[in-house]
Amino acid sequence: MGILNVTPDSFSDGGRFLDVENAVAKGLRMEAEGADIIDVGAESTRPGAREITAEEELTRLMPVLQKLVKTVALPISVDTYKAAVASEALHLGIQIINDVWGLQRNPEIAAVVATYKATVIIMHNQKEPVYRDDLISELRRFFQKSLRIAHAAGISDSKIILDPGIGFHKTFAHNVEILRRLNELRSLGYPILLGISRKSLIGHILNVPPQERLEGTLAANVLGIQQGASILRVHDVAAHRRAARVADALLKKNDNPPERPTSHG
Repeated sequence: MGILNVTPDSFSDGGRFLDVENAVAKGLRMEAEGADIIDVGAESTRPGAREITAEEELTRLMPVLQKLVKTVALPISVDTYKAAVASEALHLGIQIINDVWGLQRNPEIAAVVATYKATVIIMHNQKEPVYRDDLISELRRFFQKSLRIAHAAGISDSKIILDPGIGFHKTFAHNVEILRRLNELRSLGYPILLGISRKSLIGHILNVPPQERLEGTLAANVLGIQQGASILRVHDVAAHRRAARVADALLKKNDNPPERPTSHG
């Protein structure tokens, strides 16, 4: 899943793709690099970011989506927790809603997703990084509540993806523990999306700014694949496509190995 932020204040690439033509060109590049999905967000979810209204979010989002759906052949996801924004996006033909509050901030969004028979990404999130029980057990309880909301609205299990929410109101230690225990969430029976690209976890370890976190992100995402992640949400599509291909070939023992290249020396 390639990241396309049409925001002025995202932590890694804020302001770079506010222009419609630049945003669409970025989408086309990610498609050419091997992305399977493009995730478009118009409100930054970085720590301390200013919340915006649905009207402001739509003003940023819709011109990009209107052109993107006609330009790329990939499924498009919209990163929003607002029912009004989700409705406008899905009406345009978007296939996936990526809700960083797991249907719990604005539960009406579940009915919107169900109406359009869209896929929903349910991400774990909470207001404070305080966990009084086993961390993975708390994430499971959150997801179980979100799943009840989804099922009550009529969203089928085949349309649900879970995201543990790396970096969202979690300490460094929390993020590390989730990554190490990611496979424990597979017992819930849904595909897992991992969004760790260029995040502070990587920066904390390497002491480098977001634009210099590619190698660290690759390492973390390969571990995520080993722990059961099905989808990687990333800024750097081409590099991750290659890394994931190698990881899959090494981990999936029953798959046929890639064709051996001709030797040149």
